Amino acid sequence: MRIFKTKTPDSLFTSSSKIVELAKAFAATLTDDQHRDLNQHYSLRNAVNWSNLPQNLLGRRRRRGLRVGTLSGKQWTALNALLSAATGSSKNNGYDEIQQILNADDHLRDNGGGSDYGRENFYVSFLGAPSDYGKWELQFGGHHLAVANTYINGALVGATPSFRGIEPFSTFEYNGVNNQPQQQAQSAFEALLTSFDDGQLAVARLSDKYSDVLLGPGKDWAFPNTVTGIRGSELRVSQRALLLAAIKTYVSSVDDENAARILAGYEGELDSTYVGYSCSKSMSKARDYIRIDGPSVWIEFSMRCGIIFSDPHPHAVWRDKNTDYGGTAP
Repeated sequence: MRIFKTKTPDSLFTSSSKIVELAKAFAATLTDDQHRDLNQHYSLRNAVNWSNLPQNLLGRRRRRGLRVGTLSGKQWTALNALLSAATGSSKNNGYDEIQQILNADDHLRDNGGGSDYGRENFYVSFLGAPSDYGKWELQFGGHHLAVANTYINGALVGATPSFRGIEPFSTFEYNGVNNQPQQQAQSAFEALLTSFDDGQLAVARLSDKYSDVLLGPGKDWAFPNTVTGIRGSELRVSQRALLLAAIKTYVSSVDDENAARILAGYEGELDSTYVGYSCSKSMSKARDYIRIDGPSVWIEFSMRCGIIFSDPHPHAVWRDKNTDYGGTAP
């Protein structure tokens, strides 16, 4: 399969108006049939219809939207320009992470995974019409990836649920580059846990074991009623900085301007944000698990057993208790 790439633009376009412009420019490259697949009604039912599984394993909950395997080179270029503007610009985050996850799925396809894997099986959809007025959502995802940016009246009002996963966890070469963006998040979590003394580790240790994230697809608003772990107010200044750095690895999935705004909000809630973990501090072995649970932020990182390759690989989800799906709730 041909792979169409575009580099991140030198000038960052973070305004909703520019994103709307690029969304319309992408749509303008499509055929009538592709348009029908791309444009979906904005509803909570459509918004919650995402997953981290390959499309052919989803049964009745298959993704709706435009299968990107139908795109031409020109259409890929237009889609990449939109994704680049709507997501973060830093290395191993945002647009760069998306490209590496697509490379990973091609790598799985080519190394035993077969036709269920590969970037051609990812989907893009517009829930509602891209506009500076009203509500619409840019939805892009496939195996190990869910992007859900919701805009209301020209403002990004929600960038969650946001799912990231990748297999293998070891660095692999594909598409001319070395890939493994989530080693960055793993290192941030390991640095945080390694900074804890024995007393802090005892408070942070969770009683349960976890084989995956709790709040994956289909688990909307299922946040635990009881907060567990060590509270941010009990951390030293240097440890709070490590906690914020770990949060940043997920918030940086959205465009830089909005990421800074969201991160500042989470920073203001650090005193009441809890860290809990299970199994080892390395966050590199099967069943290693960590969560960040704040008044707003919820992040989980879980090491899963390998599927195509033998080594464990990460699943991670970022949710926001107030702005999941742009604040749309049942």
